[in-house]
Amino acid sequence: MPVEASEASADRVGDLVARVLDADRGAVARLISVVESGGAEEPAAVARLYPHTGHAYTVGLTGAPGSGKSTLTDRLIARLRRDGARVGVLAIDPTSPFTGGAILGDRVRMQDHATDEEVFIRSMATRGHLGGLALATPQAIRILDAAGNDWVLVETVGVGQVEVEIAGATDTTIVVVNPGWGDGVQANKAGLLEIADVFVVNKADRAGVDDTVRDLTQMLELSPARAWVPPIVQTIATDGAGTDELLAAIESHRAHLDGGGLHDRRRARVRDELRAIVLARLAERAADVCGERAFDDLVARIQARTIDPYAAADVLLQHE
Repeated sequence: MPVEASEASADRVGDLVARVLDADRGAVARLISVVESGGAEEPAAVARLYPHTGHAYTVGLTGAPGSGKSTLTDRLIARLRRDGARVGVLAIDPTSPFTGGAILGDRVRMQDHATDEEVFIRSMATRGHLGGLALATPQAIRILDAAGNDWVLVETVGVGQVEVEIAGATDTTIVVVNPGWGDGVQANKAGLLEIADVFVVNKADRAGVDDTVRDLTQMLELSPARAWVPPIVQTIATDGAGTDELLAAIESHRAHLDGGGLHDRRRARVRDELRAIVLARLAERAADVCGERAFDDLVARIQARTIDPYAAADVLLQHE
């Protein structure tokens, strides 16, 4: 990149970060787009922003599609706003096959807060980031943190590996289920028992809620002993029932972590993030090496049986 272009890019990033620190909503949106795309400006943006982070408390919400996470998130936003808290929300949506962007269903369901200057809601999709959402999400959380939000809520769609990892990379993780949620073994497979700090049985006005609570209780009793046993909260998100109890459970877990667990949890997240960044950078380097002529020459030698694949890989790595 030419020196002039590089300097212009640095100035643009510096201006965006300064405006984010002043809680400029437009700048927050644009800077999230920068980290979401994973372009060359992302590292500079993170470097400038990072010293101003670490203040917001983060809560992840995950669960099967249709479990009512978005409505529950909406109710939780309203409850936090009653206490005067500023709230940032990341709705991790599936990628639209048409636009490459995030489907906006979550923001539609949270539209009651659209005019509230103390609430910022953003849908995110993978887009062009090499590390995908698992790398882009922590940076987006930091932007909302630096912008002065007291709470950052991260809602994910589905219970696949990526969604579970993202939701689990928060201070408190809420797993939302419904009455008659199905086979508990599937929850174990998805890692939901491992990441859950609070279980929510939403749509608790439906039949089968007692059975679901009993199944969860038994699963927790059979799981390995842990210092914190996830409480099970019943909610009816459509009318807000149970929201106070949910916030109380979150605050209880937060108090539990204040004994030193929060530092340890955040340190573990940083370790995982650093490892993921290193792997992404190495993958970039590997892609570059495998695109050079030396790679094709070695492929020809492997086919000619003059070198084996492992020895060829060593040659490429030594060359790098």
